Amino acid sequence: QVQVVESGGGLVQAGGSLTLSCAASGRTFHYYDMGWFRQPEGKEREFVAAISNWSGSSTYYADSVQGRFTISRDNAKKIVSLQMNSLKPEDTAVYYCAARRIGGSFTDLRNYDYWGQGTQVTVSS
Repeated sequence: QVQVVESGGGLVQAGGSLTLSCAASGRTFHYYDMGWFRQPEGKEREFVAAISNWSGSSTYYADSVQGRFTISRDNAKKIVSLQMNSLKPEDTAVYYCAARRIGGSFTDLRNYDYWGQGTQVTVSS
């Protein structure tokens, strides 16, 4: 089992950058694929980015963030990071970190077993 806690959210101007961190507990962190999702107010939760387990050799991004966001993991520190550049007002949302052991699509939130409480990101225009 793993527990995850997000941090790093805040208020930033459009065009700015922000880095989110997801700290995980448990001795088997490296077994888990990790993902970031977001939920704008009044909308459904959506996929943002994901990284495969172990070395994190595979990464996946939503079209809306491709080229602007970068996901990475540090297994020794049990941290997954989401570097967000060139932020836009439409990136405003609560961002959630999630972990999974089961396969299937990385972009489907139903395939993730463990979720954090979320961190708010607000991008002002």
